[in-house]
Amino acid sequence: MPKMKTNKSVAKRVKITASGKMKRRSPGAGHLKSRKSPKRLRRFRKVKDFNTAFAKHAKSMLGR
Repeated sequence: MPKMKTNKSVAKRVKITASGKMKRRSPGAGHLKSRKSPKRLRRFRKVKDFNTAFAKHAKSMLGR
């Protein structure tokens, strides 16, 4: 049976920590910042965890 391919779009957006948790960046922080409040832009800077339902799905997309 052939190896499972890694979904590269997920691989570029996700980091897996040593303990196995998945980290992601907030969407919406890239452009059109002038209309967003400073408070909102500060929240975008934080790295967030995946919820467990999607984390399981994303791990399978990464071939783990």
